[in-house]
Amino acid sequence: MIYFVSDIHLGAGGHNHARRTEDAFCRWLDMVAKDAEKIYLLGDIFDFWFEYRRVVPQGFVRVLGRFAELSQRGVEIIFYTGNHDMWCYDYLEWECGMRIVRRPQIEMVGGLKIHLAHGDNMNIKRQPMLQLMNATFRSRTARKLFSWLVHPDLALKFGKWWSGKSRKSHGGEEITPASLNFLVDYAIEHREHHSDVDAYIFGHMHYPFELRDDVTLMFLSDWSGDKAYYATLDDNQQLELKTFDIDETVS
Repeated sequence: MIYFVSDIHLGAGGHNHARRTEDAFCRWLDMVAKDAEKIYLLGDIFDFWFEYRRVVPQGFVRVLGRFAELSQRGVEIIFYTGNHDMWCYDYLEWECGMRIVRRPQIEMVGGLKIHLAHGDNMNIKRQPMLQLMNATFRSRTARKLFSWLVHPDLALKFGKWWSGKSRKSHGGEEITPASLNFLVDYAIEHREHHSDVDAYIFGHMHYPFELRDDVTLMFLSDWSGDKAYYATLDDNQQLELKTFDIDETVS
């Protein structure tokens, strides 16, 4: 079985909320470990991640330990970085055995050609400020300057503040299927020029949604509510959106 999950936002919120999310995600990893061949992490797994040459954010040891164990057992873990955790270098590759992907890609997955992405930097041509922000945060030069000039304690404090500010700024917005249109439009236009693509799977919007028409498109949910939505691809090449209860007894 192949699994797709996104927007865990490990470390978000207060201590109790962050621990609830981490425990639930650990339980999900324990569940999928029984038959997983590959696990695709489609961005924002961490609420904030900035990696120095010899310093990484404190915490997440339960999750990182499970990633390393799964990788050692032969499960391939592919991490598509999101807008909250794009600032990684090679720590997760070396310590957890992940494959890091920094841009949207089309991959052959279980016999299907699937376009995979977090979704944050796609179809934003008419949003110049968002384009500028994306270019700045994804700039290798900007990351190096930040790591040279800002002490890790201050960097992580800033990152937590920025992530929280971002959530609050969007917290009052009601997410509906119409909110997904910019990515739906992207997928429809993209497939007009890539008719061999079988499906599109995105995260980022925190709103689970499935479209099966001229194009197969799935959006995964975040993990802040009572249920999380993730996707599976089985041996019969069947893509399915599934739910996971966040508040069951944790492992």
